Amino acid sequence: QVQLVESGGRLVQDGDSLTLACLVSGRDFNGYMMGWFRQAPGKDREFVGAITWRDLMPYYADSGRSTNGRFTISRDTAKNTMYLQMNSLKPEDTAVYYCAAGALKYWNFGTAKNPDNYNYWGQGTQVTVSS
Repeated sequence: QVQLVESGGRLVQDGDSLTLACLVSGRDFNGYMMGWFRQAPGKDREFVGAITWRDLMPYYADSGRSTNGRFTISRDTAKNTMYLQMNSLKPEDTAVYYCAAGALKYWNFGTAKNPDNYNYWGQGTQVTVSS
């Protein structure tokens, strides 16, 4: 059974840093795209970024969008864990953050940012940034 379990979300202050973790299990994720999305109340689910599990090919949200280089995705294969390092957090980063895994054969930025291309999702972890 495939499982993705996020952790690390909490209340932080404007300007703080926070690292989220996504523990994955249940199959070999080589060949999978591993993504981070977030959803704020009343808004659509938003792509944050993604990496290929095998070779860490990164895809990040457009530089003109909200994350603007402040977020970094990494993974530790020995721990079966993907991370989202978030720096200089702002109140507008407040959202539920989800990790996801997708198994398309070919990936590019357009397919990586589409949540419909992900087969497995975690339950989400709440990040709240106070001003």
